[in-house]
Amino acid sequence: MSEQLLTEVDFADGFSKPNPIAAVKNILSAENQRLIRRFDPNRSAADLLREKAKVIDNLLSASWRHFLKEASATQALIATGGYGRSELFPHSDIDILIILDQSYADNIQDDLSGFSNFLWDIGLKPGLRTCFINECTAFASQDQTIFTSLLEMRLIIGNRSLFEQLKQQIDNTQLWSSERFFLAKMDEQEQRYSKFHETAYNLEPNIKEGPGGLRDIQVIGWVFKHHYHAQSLSELIKYGFLPKTEYDNLVASRDILWRLRFALHTLTNRSEDRLLFDYQRDLACLFGFVTTQGQPDVEQFMQFFFRTVVDIERLNEMLLQLLNERLISNKETLAPVPMTAHFSSIAGYLEVSNEDVFQNRPLALLEIFLLLQQAPSLKGIRASTIRLIRKSLPLIDDAFRHDPGANRLFIEILRQPRGITHQLKRMNRYGVLAAYLPDFANIVARMQYDLFHIYTVDEHTLFVIRNLRRFALDKHSRELPFCNNIFLLIPKPDVLYIAALFHDIAKGRGGDHSELGEQLAHEFCRQHQLSGHDGKIITWLVRNHLLMSMTAQRKDISDPDVIHHFALQVGSIEYLNYLYLLTVADIRATNPSLWNTWKDALLKELYIATHRALHRGLHNPVERSERIQENRKETTNELLKLGLSQTVIQQSWQHLSDDYFLRYSADEIAWHTIAIAASTEAELPLVLLRPQTQRGSAEIFVYTRNEAQIFSISTATMDHLGLTILDARIITTEDQYVLNSFQILEQSGEAINDLHREVHICNSLRQNLIAKKTKTSKNIHKQSRQAKHFPINTCVTFLDDPTSKHTIIEIITTDRAGLLSTIGRAFTELDIQLHDAKITTIGSRAEDMFYVTDQNDQAITGEQDKQRIRTTIMRFLSDQD
Repeated sequence: MSEQLLTEVDFADGFSKPNPIAAVKNILSAENQRLIRRFDPNRSAADLLREKAKVIDNLLSASWRHFLKEASATQALIATGGYGRSELFPHSDIDILIILDQSYADNIQDDLSGFSNFLWDIGLKPGLRTCFINECTAFASQDQTIFTSLLEMRLIIGNRSLFEQLKQQIDNTQLWSSERFFLAKMDEQEQRYSKFHETAYNLEPNIKEGPGGLRDIQVIGWVFKHHYHAQSLSELIKYGFLPKTEYDNLVASRDILWRLRFALHTLTNRSEDRLLFDYQRDLACLFGFVTTQGQPDVEQFMQFFFRTVVDIERLNEMLLQLLNERLISNKETLAPVPMTAHFSSIAGYLEVSNEDVFQNRPLALLEIFLLLQQAPSLKGIRASTIRLIRKSLPLIDDAFRHDPGANRLFIEILRQPRGITHQLKRMNRYGVLAAYLPDFANIVARMQYDLFHIYTVDEHTLFVIRNLRRFALDKHSRELPFCNNIFLLIPKPDVLYIAALFHDIAKGRGGDHSELGEQLAHEFCRQHQLSGHDGKIITWLVRNHLLMSMTAQRKDISDPDVIHHFALQVGSIEYLNYLYLLTVADIRATNPSLWNTWKDALLKELYIATHRALHRGLHNPVERSERIQENRKETTNELLKLGLSQTVIQQSWQHLSDDYFLRYSADEIAWHTIAIAASTEAELPLVLLRPQTQRGSAEIFVYTRNEAQIFSISTATMDHLGLTILDARIITTEDQYVLNSFQILEQSGEAINDLHREVHICNSLRQNLIAKKTKTSKNIHKQSRQAKHFPINTCVTFLDDPTSKHTIIEIITTDRAGLLSTIGRAFTELDIQLHDAKITTIGSRAEDMFYVTDQNDQAITGEQDKQRIRTTIMRFLSDQD
């Protein structure tokens, strides 16, 4: 087929074919392929979008004439929304409006149905509305989204008089005044931003709807065009909203997003606006990014995208502020109100007193943010001053960074009682933070290509500081009241904020980012003349910011020796308080889905145990025998109160090892004892479930005779039921019974709160243990779509056990359905006993630790035995892939 644009005649010819639907569908498909062939990721896609719209115009015109015949001239077929703007991507929605002439409407209903059905039959999926002019204006007056779609409507074919009548009514300011429409679009944008957690800087951003996306530019256009009846965004220059350089920047940023969206539609063969993992590498290659010096092509590509987004966000902020001044503010509010010698307030926004403020006093580049904190009635910085800040960034040079005045101002910003997060985010958006901290510039818009971190490093860092600030505010005290209470014990919150600012600042440099970050933090503290005490805390926190998380998730925190070792590393209650708050804030800012009641309870348990150890004194650690004796005594007293006799208690415990009383709390031991005492041999296996435990999760307890594959069957059953296993503890008695407990949550991370669900879980597990196999059924444990893009090489490592009682096997691999069950089957074949399991899943990465012995309860130390274990586990996991 010729590369010429198809005309209405070409489509009309399709209706003469024996199968018009197939004929027109083929013509349209060929035309789409022609446009796709012409797409060049390095050139503007504007012409292609207009050509696509023209092709659809010709198709609709031919179809309109074919189905409505003589009536095609009496009714109006109108393009609305993006189609009205002539911005059509390969799989964009086709929004059309049919305005009816009342004189003919009753006679053409069948023709209109034929027209609509045909569009669906050829795969166009139109968004179609049919109404009279008065109905359309009534709808538009009640719904700003309908009104918005009509702002850029254009006639495709038909009755121009009807179209002009409708346009005149839509242009009537009485329908939606400029002020009312502006406020409605601001509310809509606020809701849209909230949907994306106020950030575009995540793993799979939406290039149309997300903050800084195409919708941000469209909002500016709608408000501007409605008030000024402008035909193009270029008139922003005419009305003094933007200088030509900034307008060109806006158009260039829009063009980048247009090219990305066009490519996405082409790659996915659908209307897809999310930069999904599935296509990020293909897009990186398409747009010419190549892996260099250890920086993957996809990370470079995403950094390119995020830098585009931040430009659009900033321009959106500036233009909407200026529109607010023009459309809403009155002359009185626009009168400057002096704030300092260098700044005035205009309509609540800070404005420089003259154009030379920053040139004459560079420190004002920091003072302006401090002033915003100290005057909470201020809304922000005026657009003209934002523009001047951007222009003045070169003033923040080495001399500026080492100026004691600048250093004092920066620390003062971090010590304010309010506005810290807002101003740091604003400083980042305007480029001031990266200019003042060049090391921070390295992490701006830097994406970590994994499933653990879903935000860019700079955005994650600012989220950590936001979370820490929330611990200080009463209005957020219900979220994590324990953290709010600990925060009250912090003598210097700014120490915590500085540690948060530096904890990931060395990401992307190669090497251990904690060690490198410690060095950068040390230099910052020295330059800013912080006290030796504060500097030591900050650098220690940066170096050890992962310590508490890793201890809680990877070690047995019921063991007094583990607690004592951790307490030795922390050293003091002051350091513990800082570390605990930073750990919680860090996890919650990494990925919202990673935080759950289990992690909350686990970290709290570690904090309390460590606090007790530090309070008791590191020279006087809790002995294992002391902890065992305490648990036995506390549980006995509780059981006696509940009516169990001393004899029954002793009978239930007579074959249990000391390890059992060390690894379980008194509450858990009491629950187990009551269940065991009430059961008979015929009732085994005993399977019980507690929906809520002290650790914030449900607990499944299994008591039965020791047999092979109990662990494997149990984990396979839970996996089939869509449960997430957080922790597993396995105890084997001297008379060969097992007491297995599993801490679980729903796969969604939620607690199990349904009684029928609890009963179903217990019955399913008991039946499978009796049958000694799991039923073949569809596994509802789903691996995320993104996980397949992060394959993790399986690694089996043997770690030292401080007690020398067990062999610790660490298995790192890709998380998948049936993983624990597969490992359990490998253990069965190897004839080794499992005593404990620490289950850690970070995104798509499983980092599980298993405490095992041979059948004689001896640690496995031989290198040949270890190699056999490693080979067997690798074989089982390889077979599962």
